[in-house]
Amino acid sequence: MMIAYLEHFVHGNDTESRPDDDVTEVLDLQLKGTFDCVHTGIASKDFGGIKSVKPLAIIRPADADDVARVVKAAVTSSNLTVAARGNGHSINGQAMADRGLVLNMRTMEDYFQVMPINDSPYVDVSGGALWEDVLRRCVLEYGLAPRSWTDYLSLTVGGTLSNAGVSGQAFRYGPQTSNVTELEVVTGKGDTVICSENQNSELFFGVLGGLGQFGIITRARVVLQQAPDMVRWIRVVYSKFEDFTEDAEALVSLQERGFNYVEGFVFVNSDDPANGWPTVPFPDQEFDPTRIPHTAGPVLYCLELALHYRNTDHVSDVNMDVDRLLGGLRFIEAFKFEADVEYAEFLLRVKRAEEDAKANGNWDAPHPWLNLLVAKSNILEFDRVVFKKILKDGVGGPILVYPLLRSKWDSRTSVAVPESEIFYIVALLRFTPPAPQGPAAELLVAQNQEIIQFCSSRGFDFKLYLPHYQSREDWKRHFGDQWTRFAERKANFDPLAILAPGQKIFPRIHQS
Repeated sequence: MMIAYLEHFVHGNDTESRPDDDVTEVLDLQLKGTFDCVHTGIASKDFGGIKSVKPLAIIRPADADDVARVVKAAVTSSNLTVAARGNGHSINGQAMADRGLVLNMRTMEDYFQVMPINDSPYVDVSGGALWEDVLRRCVLEYGLAPRSWTDYLSLTVGGTLSNAGVSGQAFRYGPQTSNVTELEVVTGKGDTVICSENQNSELFFGVLGGLGQFGIITRARVVLQQAPDMVRWIRVVYSKFEDFTEDAEALVSLQERGFNYVEGFVFVNSDDPANGWPTVPFPDQEFDPTRIPHTAGPVLYCLELALHYRNTDHVSDVNMDVDRLLGGLRFIEAFKFEADVEYAEFLLRVKRAEEDAKANGNWDAPHPWLNLLVAKSNILEFDRVVFKKILKDGVGGPILVYPLLRSKWDSRTSVAVPESEIFYIVALLRFTPPAPQGPAAELLVAQNQEIIQFCSSRGFDFKLYLPHYQSREDWKRHFGDQWTRFAERKANFDPLAILAPGQKIFPRIHQS
């Protein structure tokens, strides 16, 4: 195929293009996959539904060689950029390329190989594979599973590893970026490189959490462990945030002696079906509001916990373990909800929420989500102002809040986290109807900015997770002491700033 044809086709039909923007080189690019310079709409939007820019084309690579050819073509052009797009779940246009090339990583060949290395199991998977497919194949075919997950599994392996990948297992095993041992990466120079802790380590750690700035992950080697059969799924409710946080921190400190999964969320102290009491109980269970303490405020808090077990374990032993772990916690005794579900069903729990959101039209509405990492020392004040005041009426979806341990995050990766050993992830996962039935997206974005500004003005030790900024100074502030290392990695592995232009960190360096 001729990528020059692609460029001339688009520019020839684009009255806004400028001659000096056009790529004049003729690049004979032979791909196993395909490109599409007409039907590019899917690559001009994302799950966030806030940003929209039009690419020159969508490329559907078949393998790493295709990815490398596309990047090399961009390198020899005057101004082309390349963005890797997984399943389109970025929130602020991070996987877009304005008048550039978007790689649809979902079309990568289905590479899947489980192997033992030094008596420990691993799986090699394509960077474009969905985690839900990795789960099903590992569990059903091998009785194995990755150790660390995200809550929502219709995300690509390469996508989450380029950010961090966080869920309720991260307190024990760290984020997903702490649970891979080898990557195949196509750099911004178009080189295909195998990297690990001991081989091309600067690239390996740079790419992990690197926001796509240094390379495109085409294959990952993921640590596996024996998969349990069942999960005891538990939710307990608190009226006092101090009790909630102290108990959550105590549970994550137990590590292997405790629960396998620890998360939490804030909900409105009302019967609002989207934000309030009905969001807590499992099916066929009821929330009795008359048991709420009269001292409770506008919001309540729920710890969500899970304990793994085998089909061969006696129910009495499971009950004993649960009672031991819950003993001494200060939740409201009337609000303890439990369910026993299969392991895969538990990990795919958000899939049901997706189906409901698609049925009521909220899935395709804008999602101005906000994800923060807030230090333990600031989380009580955050609760007093953000949860109890700014968000006292909810966000139309989950408000997650639970503790993570900095020691489980490898500081050699590119992920920026607070200085505190214990910090909290706060995720505002808005699911509201599109305007005019729901609030305008601009108002929700403004509310997000109000929360960020509050954290900044109070001098909180916090970071944006899945960050998005508009200025170089903001990015420097985000990375702090890590900025110099981040910029050096960019200069080394993507010197023309071809990759991931939607992050708006480094402008493309034009060539004459």
